[in-house]
Amino acid sequence: MISVSEALNHIFTLATKLESETVPLAQAAGRVLSKDVSARLTQPPFSSSAMDGYAVVNADAQAGMTLKVIGESAAGDRFQGRINSGEAVRIFTGAPVPDGADCILIQEDAIREGGTITVRENRDTKTYIRPAGGDFSEGDVVSAPRKLTASDIALLASMNIPEVFVTRKPIVALIANGNELVMPGETPGPDQIVCSNNFGLKALLEEHGAEVRMLPIARDTSDSLRQVMDLSAGADLVVTIGGASVGDHDLVHKVAVDRGMALNFYKVAMQPGKPLMAGTIDGIPMVGLPGNPVSSMVCGHIFLRPMLNVMLGFEPAPLPREMAVLTRDVRQNGSREHYMRAKVEISDKGTQITPFERQDSSLLTILGQSDALLVRSPNSAPLEKGSKVGFVRIS
Repeated sequence: MISVSEALNHIFTLATKLESETVPLAQAAGRVLSKDVSARLTQPPFSSSAMDGYAVVNADAQAGMTLKVIGESAAGDRFQGRINSGEAVRIFTGAPVPDGADCILIQEDAIREGGTITVRENRDTKTYIRPAGGDFSEGDVVSAPRKLTASDIALLASMNIPEVFVTRKPIVALIANGNELVMPGETPGPDQIVCSNNFGLKALLEEHGAEVRMLPIARDTSDSLRQVMDLSAGADLVVTIGGASVGDHDLVHKVAVDRGMALNFYKVAMQPGKPLMAGTIDGIPMVGLPGNPVSSMVCGHIFLRPMLNVMLGFEPAPLPREMAVLTRDVRQNGSREHYMRAKVEISDKGTQITPFERQDSSLLTILGQSDALLVRSPNSAPLEKGSKVGFVRIS
């Protein structure tokens, strides 16, 4: 067996950045920007008003002073002239500030009477002018790689960017394996269970940028497994679930090697997730996950998410490790790195983490309640409540 860090290093050698494609900005949310983008204009392109009120010369805006209103400036329809001393222009939020004005007298501080305004006592002395380029200037850069959020899309739109270069979505072929499996909605036989791993992993991988092909369940024969593997042609990554262990019915390892798999590693010193393997078949990466539901999902977070990140153009790196304070005692760890399902809470006491008592790798209910994996080093000593521990977020 190899360590988790060694296995990750092998995983990173299998993953390569995919090519780019151009997509309309309206379809770019959640995609990974693959090429820097430069603003095509300055925002705002002119000095604009931050409030409804009157554009004036600041030196004239003294309590009791009366100013002549000479026009109006609205968003999309600026005042064309120039303001001189003793004059004011009615202005609305977002409208261009007329030449000569250096202050917006907010409407609450102006008494309007016909064609004039009088400045109230104790007026707000802020200028309320947004300078040209106060948000960004032409040529400012949004750097790649970057997973584009809703806020990013809004920014790029305001930069007048109609389309962007993004990394192509990795195509992942997902193969569940086992005679005991039926699809959700089917009636399980007396010795069967409903297949959940492929649905959970599909959701996980799609959430993190992949396009997933969920292939038919492979049965516990070499012929069935070969036939389903044939359906993975054209994928950038093949992921099998189950059958990677050493039992008589665990055929993935044998069939993959028979098909020419160059094996990078087999078995990892982690809990859950020991029966994990990875390699390539005809140059295409293949990762064999364990069949226990929680084991496969934990391995999906720890190995497949960083692998997808590399394929999408990010630097190879494990998931970020954060620190939290234990809310209860934890006993000594065993010989494998343990990823304990846990709940994180942030309060005025800081970041606290509570690992669940039940850690069996078949318990999807516990995984569903978890938002983090508390990481225990091999053979680590017992920890008392209040100890600081590392964890990885999973939601």
